[in-house]
Amino acid sequence: MKALFIVMFLFVTQHICAQHISGTIHNEEGKPLTKATVSLLLAKDSSVQKSATTDELGNFRFTDIKHSTYIVIATAVGYNAHYSTTFDFNGTDQNVPALVLSKTSTVLSNVVITSKRPPVEVKAGKTVINVDASPTNTGLNVLEVLEKSPGVSVDNDGNVSLKGKGGVLILIDGKQTYLSGQGLAAFLKSIQANSLDQIEIMTNPPAKYDAAGGAGIINIKTKKGTIKGINGNMNFNYAQGFYPKYNGGANFNYRNNKINIFGGYNGGVWEGLSILTINRNFYREEALSGSSDQITNRHNKSSWHNMKLGADYYFTPKDVIGVAINGNINPWKNWQKSISEIKDVDHVVHSSFVSDAYNANKSSNITTNINYKHTFDSTGREISTDLDYGYYESNGKNLLSTEIYNPDNSKRGNTILLDGLFPSVIKIYTGKIDYVHPFNKNEKLEVGMKSSYVDIDNNVLYRRDTSTGWFPDETRSNHFLYKENVNAVYAIFSKSIKKWELSAGLRVENTNAKGTQVKSDSGFTRNYTNLFPNAAVMYNVNDKNQAGLSYSRRIRRPDYDALNPFIFFLDSLTYGQGNPYLQPEFSNNIELSYTFNRFLTATVNYTQTDDIITDILKQNTEKGTTFQTKENFSTMKQWGLTITANKQIVKWWNMNVYFNFFDNRYKGLYNNGNENFPVQVKATGLMSNMTSSFTFAETWTAELSGWYTNRISEGLLIGGNMGALNIALAKQVLKKNGTIKIGVRDIFRTQNFNGYSRYADVDLSVHNDRRKDNRQFLVSFTYKFGKNNIAPARRRGGASEEQNRVKSGGN
Repeated sequence: MKALFIVMFLFVTQHICAQHISGTIHNEEGKPLTKATVSLLLAKDSSVQKSATTDELGNFRFTDIKHSTYIVIATAVGYNAHYSTTFDFNGTDQNVPALVLSKTSTVLSNVVITSKRPPVEVKAGKTVINVDASPTNTGLNVLEVLEKSPGVSVDNDGNVSLKGKGGVLILIDGKQTYLSGQGLAAFLKSIQANSLDQIEIMTNPPAKYDAAGGAGIINIKTKKGTIKGINGNMNFNYAQGFYPKYNGGANFNYRNNKINIFGGYNGGVWEGLSILTINRNFYREEALSGSSDQITNRHNKSSWHNMKLGADYYFTPKDVIGVAINGNINPWKNWQKSISEIKDVDHVVHSSFVSDAYNANKSSNITTNINYKHTFDSTGREISTDLDYGYYESNGKNLLSTEIYNPDNSKRGNTILLDGLFPSVIKIYTGKIDYVHPFNKNEKLEVGMKSSYVDIDNNVLYRRDTSTGWFPDETRSNHFLYKENVNAVYAIFSKSIKKWELSAGLRVENTNAKGTQVKSDSGFTRNYTNLFPNAAVMYNVNDKNQAGLSYSRRIRRPDYDALNPFIFFLDSLTYGQGNPYLQPEFSNNIELSYTFNRFLTATVNYTQTDDIITDILKQNTEKGTTFQTKENFSTMKQWGLTITANKQIVKWWNMNVYFNFFDNRYKGLYNNGNENFPVQVKATGLMSNMTSSFTFAETWTAELSGWYTNRISEGLLIGGNMGALNIALAKQVLKKNGTIKIGVRDIFRTQNFNGYSRYADVDLSVHNDRRKDNRQFLVSFTYKFGKNNIAPARRRGGASEEQNRVKSGGN
């Protein structure tokens, strides 16, 4: 750790003390010109000594310069070249008077230059989703956009998997959300597509990212502005399924020479319903002993308020400090009515359970980020720091009423009432520093370090009433405290050699965790240090064809709530329970890819995950109950083949097609509480995605998109066929500042999950029917004000893998 600080200090000292030539480029209106080309010429023969490009403020800088007489020349697209006067450089800092570029007088008549990004782009090491390029993203939230993204699947509970593998790390602008499970799903539902710029999907991310996320990383990039003056957008979205869903908001950005202020608000209401059917078979000594059929009608409703406010201050052309505050309030409610029929071996009903469940949660969080960046010169040499603090609070409630009936519909016993409260507070502190040092245009070193601290207090308070009055249910109540500290350092070296691009990185993470169950006065302590290497090789056959090979090792730590052994009831016969004995899982992933003619990309991958964290269903044959928990289920191996094609069919028609074939094999031991059973589960499946975009009549665009999956494995639960077909139409209005979009999502109402689990004594099938609410008619209006040529802003935040592991409830 000390050696890394010494290296950074030497780099910083060397370049702060170096003499330099600097200046500013702007146009005749006084506005800075970004990415203008600036060259330093030797006056005696006009030979080029140094070249650079201007930053977002129009500044440039040259360092390591010999004593001589020089001239500076500046050029930019659409402007005439401009030369400085001759000047002498004697080793002291030299500031060249501002160079003013005038626009060229050449006019191209009857020519309109436009730039339209495709909905999907395949780049080196990642797949990029350009959200605005797809009209069918109208009125969708982030989770719904992910559902139709190549290689991504979202299960019934909102859990995200990538290429058939769970354990995905989700970032917002390079910064994690501190949420997991249903809490993360609720948060992603509260972010609307109109506020997004891109979604980056990386299966083998470099070492500068946290090693968390066994399947890879999904980075959701929001829109921000850096143009002088004020600009922003306002939007309203409405969707009509069985219930109406609506949201709206506004974002703004103001900037002058020194200050950049940004902020926004988005809020809305979401409501939906579904019918969940679960069929179970029970076995005793490998012989069928009974079964149960359950039907649950579910009604969900949630609202949300997302707010952000921040500012950047440029106290020198090379130094900027910023602060960003984000807040989220997300109350939700869920009503469930379940009817479960318990049958004997001859399928004769001997009892029925009728349960009414009310679940509610009000979660809120506020996160603060303070960041600083110093840019040494125009070559990309820079150092940045981030400090983050996150406070998360949730107050959950569960009220369950159960009545038991005999086959003749006579009531058996008294009504059983169970009331639960789930208060939770999570505090997360993180700090990190990153340094980038390009040795030349072909070699670059990146180093950094990070430390995080997590403090969690989860309480579960149950009461029970069997018509004799309420009394505390100590067997189900629990108080769980968890503290975790993760320290990390990393280094990445990249180099280009003719047609080869090489990179190698290593991340070291040290984890220290302590969990305590207050009521039973028991707990655990874990300390471990792991190495996470990462390497990639790219060979550019020619301008149109590239071949690549990459490898990474990653970790998936247990979600914080998964370590807490408290019980959460869905109905009288189904519940979930945490597991304090969970260990982290480790995965090794290797990918070989080839891109042909910038049109077709094929990727073959192999992944082996050890001690994989898997959802396990366990049954009690005597009671007819089923509960879900997580366990380290030995090993999962996957082979996969991905094919992506992006083609401009004709000038007005662009098509993107994605196919992922995979073979998942799970092997491990299952314990039913009495004995171990060797289990092997195999799932060979397909994920596919298609998007066709059409442009016509200058201001009109349309899109037809769809996706299909088969035999997706969510751990040991194997999914069946599922998919959706969407269509949308968009029209620019109000001098192209406004856009009206209409569309239909899931035209044929085919996005209904069904699946099964069959291993050891578990035999269960599930079907979630959302047909009444799947088909949604969408309409939205977006209006942009101020300047529209908005460039991406600095990405802020240093929060790490902890962000995806908090669970605060969901809908």
